[in-house]
Amino acid sequence: SNGTFLPSPSVLEAADYAVIGVYFVFIIAVGLWAMFKTDRSNVNGFFLAGRDITWFPIGASIFSSNIGSGSFVGLAGSGAAGGIAVGAYEWNAMLCLYFLGWIFAPIYISSAVVTLPEYLRKRFGGERIQMYMSVLSLFLYIFTKVSSDLFAGAIFIREALGWNIYLAIIALLAITAIFTVTGGLAAVIYTDTVQTFIMIIGAIIMMVLSFIRVGGYEGLETSYMQAIPALRPANTSCGIPRADSFHVFRDPIDSDLPWPGLTFGLTIIATWYFCTDQVLAQRTLAAKNLSHAKGGCVAAGLMKILPMYMMVMVGMISRVVFTDSVGCAIPSECQRYCGASGGCTNVAYPKLVLEIMPVGLKGLLLAVMIAALMSSLTSVFNSASTLFTCDLWQKIRKNASERELMIVGRVFMLFMVGVSIAWVPIVQSFANGQLFDYIQSITSYLGPPIMVIFAMGIFWPRLNEPGAFWSLMVGLVTGSTRMIMDFAYGTPLCGQDEYRPAVLYKVHYLYFAIILAAITAIAAVVVSLLTPPIPKNKLFRLTWYSRFSRKKIQEDEEMISKGKKSKKRGGKKTNLNNNSSVSEQTEKPMWKKALDLFCGLDKKQEKQNEPSIQPNFMENIVEKKHSALLVNLACLLMMCVMVFLFAYYA
Repeated sequence: SNGTFLPSPSVLEAADYAVIGVYFVFIIAVGLWAMFKTDRSNVNGFFLAGRDITWFPIGASIFSSNIGSGSFVGLAGSGAAGGIAVGAYEWNAMLCLYFLGWIFAPIYISSAVVTLPEYLRKRFGGERIQMYMSVLSLFLYIFTKVSSDLFAGAIFIREALGWNIYLAIIALLAITAIFTVTGGLAAVIYTDTVQTFIMIIGAIIMMVLSFIRVGGYEGLETSYMQAIPALRPANTSCGIPRADSFHVFRDPIDSDLPWPGLTFGLTIIATWYFCTDQVLAQRTLAAKNLSHAKGGCVAAGLMKILPMYMMVMVGMISRVVFTDSVGCAIPSECQRYCGASGGCTNVAYPKLVLEIMPVGLKGLLLAVMIAALMSSLTSVFNSASTLFTCDLWQKIRKNASERELMIVGRVFMLFMVGVSIAWVPIVQSFANGQLFDYIQSITSYLGPPIMVIFAMGIFWPRLNEPGAFWSLMVGLVTGSTRMIMDFAYGTPLCGQDEYRPAVLYKVHYLYFAIILAAITAIAAVVVSLLTPPIPKNKLFRLTWYSRFSRKKIQEDEEMISKGKKSKKRGGKKTNLNNNSSVSEQTEKPMWKKALDLFCGLDKKQEKQNEPSIQPNFMENIVEKKHSALLVNLACLLMMCVMVFLFAYYA
């Protein structure tokens, strides 16, 4: 216990390893089943699971793509450090999932897009907005989602197994890459569904045992407020729990999460995250129809009630159990306990798991963490390769074949893996030991302008391409300036004097998100009104008011039928191609055939000449009466639950 910090040796026993082994066998079996169940030889099958997924897998996949290992470590860590307010992030998601299902998804589905940057290209014309959005999204995935989840998963494995953090990361990535690179979105969604069950069951067992340890919720209220470490700086409040630890709504000026920021700023960031980001919106695009997309959003929203209890409060209990280590307030002490001078709240969750879970269940919880990590990583890798392949590669190579697109998508995932590993040390050093704050602050500097352009694009037909593009640029410059200043100055440790400029510590990042959204909106209005509008006939099925339009559908159908006729006319040529590809197929060596089968590239080539993504004429956004009534009632229930939770914990 004295001297420098060393990772603990493995604390798992044979039964724990057996549980983890069974988990991996099961997940790989589900992944393989999903892989061979769907046609992965074309863009629609690989990236959108053939648009044939029902509501529950969609809901489970949204939930588990959103709750990664970063959430377990980050939410529990923020709970240990500052109380329950951070749980409001999870409940706010219910409102944003309503926006996704009822406002954004109908537009995306009716416009028949595969990626959200593609929607922007159709809505505004031109390609620069689409390119900008794709590049920015890929940047954000690497810097927020992938690296923070990897870091969190590795913390957990280091605590449990005593492995080196990089060895742990490479092992996790190898397993994750196998699925996503070969299986496409269907494999991701079905494995996510299984992971969600494992995650919720394991986390609930953990939660029950944790609450028993401190004597229930009332026991937590008293013991958390007394969880003050023995060693702490004199004449400061360092190490003392916040007086408002059990309030969700906090002081608007001086608190860590001011209530106006939480109400408005957070809604802006969360709407960007849930409604205009490829990872979560792609799930709704894979739905059978709009009712299933909405049902998935409600299912995910109701699951979002749980993280407050499963993660945030469990992190608070960890501080009660390990007051001196998790609650450490002196940099040298923190360095000794967990190797990070900024604080040890990141280890709150894994430390408690190893303390209170019986043999066998420790293995289950480690499997839960790996499940959380893998489900969010597989989702991000699939979405990132969708963006790269459909938005960027097709611009570089206009006539790329279906097979080339499939291979490029998979190679790009491997590239993402490498970049993500390289970024981990930076995440490690940032955010003062609080992972969740790192993720939230970056997204609040870069996300709001995108949300504003999507929302205005849907509801304000007058918004045109110059207005959208230049307001995005203004937003990018403003947000990046603040982000660079944040990185450059860092955050003073507890007890240190404030040395940052006032704009950094007086304007909370949630307030900054509101200001940034307002600046973007004003710029968009001014530039749009000074430049010519987009003709009405170019906006069919692309805005809220034209989403049911039939005129454009008829034009598209005529185009496709003309295309089919012209193909028939050139029939001989097509057959020639097919024959040559079939003869190639027969001449392939055995290993090559096996590889193609595993990667889903062996499907007969007759499809080569079909358009890769057939416009999905969304009669599907016209819902059946009973289905619509059912999902609307379920949504009403979700909204009532959200209002009750906020009111009760305010």
